[in-house]
Amino acid sequence: MRLNLLTIAALLVAATVFAQPATKDFIHLETVWNGAHRAGDADALDRLWASDLEVDVPGMAPMTKAEALAFARTGRMRFERYETSQIKVRTYGDTAVVTGRLQRAQTVDNRQRADDWRFTKVYARQAGTWRVVSFHASDSPPSP
Repeated sequence: MRLNLLTIAALLVAATVFAQPATKDFIHLETVWNGAHRAGDADALDRLWASDLEVDVPGMAPMTKAEALAFARTGRMRFERYETSQIKVRTYGDTAVVTGRLQRAQTVDNRQRADDWRFTKVYARQAGTWRVVSFHASDSPPSP
């Protein structure tokens, strides 16, 4: 059977589309991330985070994976709310950039506070598994 140029082009486009992870895969990872934070599940976070993770969030010094896990394991911060929305996903081969809004309500050292942030997570596919290599958040701009 002889393939014509149009058939070959269609096969290449289909291969490219199906080779890319679906947005729903990253929405699922967001659900796991959020649930782990609400539950205080440092082991789940450990599985999501790459060994060279860097975390940069308002009000805290930049943290490595080890530092972020150590902080999570202290139990000093409990989340009553940890929700992401406005998710956008862009993939570039074995790298993905996920951006959105993060709203949190937590108790830290018996003091309550709330955050409304914009965030960027960079994922890298390592040994077939997506892991977060960078998490950055900043305060959301005021609503117009």
